Amino acid sequence: MGGESTTRTAPRGGGANKGPVGSRTGQRLSGLAVALGLVLFLGGFAWGAVVYRPYTVPTSSMTPTIDAGDRVLAQRIDGAAVRRGDVVVFKDATWANAPMVKRVVAIGGDTVSCCQKGKLKVNGKVIDEPYLPAGTPAESSDFQTVTVPEGRLFLLGDERDTSLDSTAHLTDAAGGTVSRGAVSARVDAVVWPMNGMLERPTGFGALGGLSSPGPLRTVVALVIAGVVLILGGAAYGPLAKRAGASRARSGAEPTGGR
Repeated sequence: MGGESTTRTAPRGGGANKGPVGSRTGQRLSGLAVALGLVLFLGGFAWGAVVYRPYTVPTSSMTPTIDAGDRVLAQRIDGAAVRRGDVVVFKDATWANAPMVKRVVAIGGDTVSCCQKGKLKVNGKVIDEPYLPAGTPAESSDFQTVTVPEGRLFLLGDERDTSLDSTAHLTDAAGGTVSRGAVSARVDAVVWPMNGMLERPTGFGALGGLSSPGPLRTVVALVIAGVVLILGGAAYGPLAKRAGASRARSGAEPTGGR
């Protein structure tokens, strides 16, 4: 008897598998992963757009916390939510016809003065301000005690030598203070360069509660989780196709017989 050689028969249609790649369960799970990823990704961006506003800080009055030209994200808040130590965005016609960024050091009912051994005094307490440039006093020149009217704020820049802040407006009718209603947002993070979240100044903690960070970390986590799910779900098809092709090549190897 003559020798025979056999091979596995390729499927009809030229051997091309035109059906879905991978198992049906895998296809469904990958589709669900992509769909959920899109929901998280778009939802995170939408939430961030509703809660936050981007600003470019034009001056160096908040150095070293925020430098000139830095991009920040500020949480939209009502002026009633402002706490001591917050870095806020506000607009007051007597200061400038543009949004400004300063730090709140006293609120309605507080007394504030400078300097006590180079430091601010609020309600009789000396305030530690670690965000100021190392070795610099809280103010370049002293100012007498100011009592902040109810519903108003006393604000300073972190670069105290050059900042045009409440101390530059002490002779105004409002004594250098700004209405809470002038505040539109509270700075949560410096995003360019990526310096991250602003630290809450614990030096004001003895005077009352500090503000809580906004939901920026949660927003970022949702966006990242969405990207991971989208990429993971989209990668299933190519990976399954490669695995199927590898199995097909192994199964199509010729076998000999007699």
